[in-house]
Amino acid sequence: MVDYHAANNQSLYSAGGQQTYMEQENDWDRDLLLDPAWEKQQRKTFTAWCNSHLRKAGTQIENIEEDFRDGLKLMLLLEVISGERLPKPERGKMRVHKINNVNKALDFIASKGVKLVSIGAEEIVDGNAKMTLGMIWTIILRFAIQDISVEETSAKEGLLLWCQRKTAPYKNVNVQNFHISWKDGLAFNALIHRHRPELIDYDKLRKDDPVTNLNNAFEVAERYLDIPKMLDAEDIVGTLRPDEKAIMTYVSCFYHAFSGAQKAETAANRICKVLAVNQENEHLMEDYEKLASDLLEWIRRTIPWLENRAPEKTMTEMQQKLEDFRDYRRVHKPPKVQEKCQLEINFNTLQTKLRLSNRPAFMPSEGRMVSDINGAWHKLEGAEKGYEEWLLNEIRRLERLDHLAEKFRQKAAIHESWTDGKEAMLTQKDYETASLSEIKALLKKHEAFESDLAAHQDRVEQIAAIAQELNELDYYDSPSVNARCQKICEQWDALGSLTQSRRESLERTEKQLESIDELYLEYAKRAAPFNNWMEGAMEDLQDMFIVHNIEEIQGLITAHDQFKSTLPEANKEREAIQAIQAEVQKIAQYNGIKLAGNNPYTTITPQSIDKKWEKVQQLVPQRDQALQEELARQQSNDHLRRQFANQANMIGPWIQNKMAEIGRISIEMNGTLEDQLTHLRQYEQSIIEYKPNIDQLEGDHQLIQEALIFDNKYTAYTMEHLRVGWEQLLTTIARTINEIENQILTRDAKGISQEQLHEYRTSFNHFDKDHSGVLQAEEFKACLISLGYDVENNKQGDAEFARIMGIVDPNNSGAVTFQAFIDFMSRETTDTDTADQVIASFKILAGDKNYITAEELRRELPPDQAEYCIARMAPYTGPDAVQGALDYMSFSTALYGESDL
Repeated sequence: MVDYHAANNQSLYSAGGQQTYMEQENDWDRDLLLDPAWEKQQRKTFTAWCNSHLRKAGTQIENIEEDFRDGLKLMLLLEVISGERLPKPERGKMRVHKINNVNKALDFIASKGVKLVSIGAEEIVDGNAKMTLGMIWTIILRFAIQDISVEETSAKEGLLLWCQRKTAPYKNVNVQNFHISWKDGLAFNALIHRHRPELIDYDKLRKDDPVTNLNNAFEVAERYLDIPKMLDAEDIVGTLRPDEKAIMTYVSCFYHAFSGAQKAETAANRICKVLAVNQENEHLMEDYEKLASDLLEWIRRTIPWLENRAPEKTMTEMQQKLEDFRDYRRVHKPPKVQEKCQLEINFNTLQTKLRLSNRPAFMPSEGRMVSDINGAWHKLEGAEKGYEEWLLNEIRRLERLDHLAEKFRQKAAIHESWTDGKEAMLTQKDYETASLSEIKALLKKHEAFESDLAAHQDRVEQIAAIAQELNELDYYDSPSVNARCQKICEQWDALGSLTQSRRESLERTEKQLESIDELYLEYAKRAAPFNNWMEGAMEDLQDMFIVHNIEEIQGLITAHDQFKSTLPEANKEREAIQAIQAEVQKIAQYNGIKLAGNNPYTTITPQSIDKKWEKVQQLVPQRDQALQEELARQQSNDHLRRQFANQANMIGPWIQNKMAEIGRISIEMNGTLEDQLTHLRQYEQSIIEYKPNIDQLEGDHQLIQEALIFDNKYTAYTMEHLRVGWEQLLTTIARTINEIENQILTRDAKGISQEQLHEYRTSFNHFDKDHSGVLQAEEFKACLISLGYDVENNKQGDAEFARIMGIVDPNNSGAVTFQAFIDFMSRETTDTDTADQVIASFKILAGDKNYITAEELRRELPPDQAEYCIARMAPYTGPDAVQGALDYMSFSTALYGESDL
C-alpha cells in the first residue's frame, strides 16, 4: 500500500519557503486504504495526542472520525494548541452548519502557511477516517514538529538528529528512522534516562524483551512526564514496520517535555565546535610534519647520488648513467616538486586557520621550516646542475679517448707491420761474400732504407704523442698502451743503431765496388717515396674521424677533394716508376742479360706498387661515402638544433610573460575575490594546457642528447633554464590561488565586505612602492599612520608599532603580507570565540561547578570529543575537588595558547 506518511522523508519547506506538508512526493494515495495495523496505531496515537490538548479545555474525544464531524471540537483543539481565537462556531445541527465549522478550522490551518491537499470539509463531516487522520497529522506537523530545530536542521530531520544526539551514548540503541529503530523500546527508555536518569534503571533492560521495555517507557512517561500513553506495545512489536507518524507524534511529546535541557545542549555544541577546530588543526600539523620529513629524507638520499663523480671506464656505462639521470628528471623529481608546492600551500592554509580561530601560529619542528625545505631544495638543484655538466663532460672525454685509442692501435699496427723483419735485415752479413756490384747494390739499398726509415720517424712520433694524450686523459687501459708504445720506441732506437752500424760496414767496402745499375737505383729512389706516399694515403683514407658540426665535416670533405686532385699527378709518377722497370727489362733483353732476381736496391716491386695503387683507388670512393654519411648526420643534427631552438625561443618568452602577468594580477583587485579566484583558476588551467609544448620540447631535447649534440648556436635557452622557469610558473600560480583562497576564508570568517577588502587592497598597494606584494617595516608604519594609528617615532609609538609587528609578523621576517594585513585590520572589529566563552560553556555542563567529571563529559559530548577532553584535562586540585574531578578552566585557556596543559 501507499504510505501517505512519507511526507517526513523530505524537508517540510519548499525552496520558496512555503510549507508543503501534504504534497511532497504525492504525500499519500487518496484512492487507497491505510494499512489496518497503521490505521489502528494512528487512531490511538492521534486520539491520545488530541486529548492531551483538549483536556486543557475540559473535554476529550472518543472516536476521532466521529467527534470532529461537527467541527466544534476541531475548532476547540486548534484554539488550545495555537493559543488564538477562531471565529465563532455555528451551533446548528444541520449538515451545512457542520461544513461551515470544519471550513473555519481548515481556513485557520491554511492561514498558518499549511497547504492542504485534497482535504475538504465534506469528507471530514462524512466521517472519512483516512482524510480525518491526514488532517490531524497535518495539524501535528504544523504545531508540534515544525518548530523543532537542532543544529540548523528542523522538523523531522531536526527531531531525528535530536534523538540521535540524546541516545548516542547508550548501547543497543541506533536511531536511524521513526519506525523499526523504536520497536525494541530501548530508544524510548534511553530518551527518558538521558534527561531523568532517576526514573529508569537502563542497565536492567534487555533488548530481547521489547514489550516490557515499551510498557516501562510508556508508564514512566505517563506517570512522571505527563505524556499520555499514545501507543500499544503489542501493536508496535506485532507490526513489521510500525507507523512512522504515530512514532513521530509520540516522540515529539518527549522533545517538548525535555526542551528545558536545550541550554546544556547549546553549551555542548559550542565546546564541540571549538574542539573540532583544534582537532582539525592538530591533524593538519601532523600532516605537515610527515610530508616535510618525507621530502627532506628524499632530498637527503638524492643529493649524495648527484654528488657522486666516480667516472666509468666505457661509453656504455656513462650513457647508462645519463639515462638514469633522465629518469630522475622525468619520473622521480616532478612528484617531489608538486609535494614541495603542496607543503607550502598546506602551511599557509594552516596558519590562516589558526589566526582565524585565535590560535597561536604553528611552528614546525626544528629543521622542518619552509625555509629549511627551500634551502635543502636549493642544494639539491645545485648538485643536479653540477651532475649533468659532469656527465656530459665525461661522455665527451670517453668519446675522445675511444677515438684516440683506435687511432693508436691502427698506427701501431701499421708501424709494427713495417718494422717486422727489419732487424734481421740490418744484422745479416751478406756483404762479406758479395761481389762488388752486389756490395754497391747493398749500399744503395741501405740508403733507400734510411730514406724509408726517416719517413717513418713522423709516425713513431705520432704514436708516442697519442700515448701521452691517452695518459693525460686517464684512459682506463693506459698500462697496455704504455707497454706497446715503449716497445715501439725501444725497437725504433735499436733500428737506428743497427742502420748506422750497417752503413759504416758498407762504406768500408764501397771503394771495392765499381759498377752499379743506375736504373735499379733510380727505380729504388723513386719507388720508395711513392710507396711511402701510397701507404700514407691508405692510412689517411682509413683514418677514423670525429666532428661536431657541419663546418668541420665540410673541412674534411674539402681536404679529401684536394687529395683526389693530386691523384692524376701520382698516377704519372707511378707510370714513370713502372717505365724504369720496363727499361731495365728492355736493356736486359736487348743485351741478353739474365737478371739475377729482383732489384738489389729495393724490395718494392712493380706488382706491389700496382697492388697498393689499386687499394688506394678502392679506398677513395669508400672515403667519399663515409664523409657524405657524416655530412648527412651533421645536417640532421643541425636540423635538431633548429627545431629545439624554434620551440625554446617561443616558450622562454611565454613563461616570462606569464610570470609577469601573475605578478600583476596578484596586486590588482578587479572584481570580487571569487572573480579573481575564478580568473586565476582559468589562468592556471590555460597554463596546464600549455604543458604539451613543454613535453614536446623535452622530446626534442632528448633527441639532441641522444645525438650527442652539446651546443646550439640558434638559441640562448637551455632545457634546464626552461624547466626551472616552468616549475616556478606552476608554483607561483598555485601560491597566488592559495593567497586568494585564504583571503576569502578571512573575509567570510571576519565578515569583511567587498568594499572593505577593496579599500584594504588599495591602501596596501599604495604603500607597496616596489610592487613586491609585501610591505617592509617602514612602508607598513606609514600605512598605519595613514589609518590613524599612533606609531610615530617616539617611545610610546615605537612600543605600539613593535606590538603590532609582533601580530602581523610573528616570524620576524621584517615584511608584512597582504593576508597578515587584512587579518590585523579585520580582527580590530570582529569577534571570535574566546577562552572565557569556552570556560562558561563548560561551567554550564558542569552545573556551575568549578570542575567537571568524565561521566558528565561523556553524557553531554559526542564520544570522540568527550574522550579528547578527558585525555587532555588535568585533575582538578581546588578545595572543592572530588574523586575524578577534571580542570576544564586550564584546558580551555590552553586551547587558545594562554597556558600549557
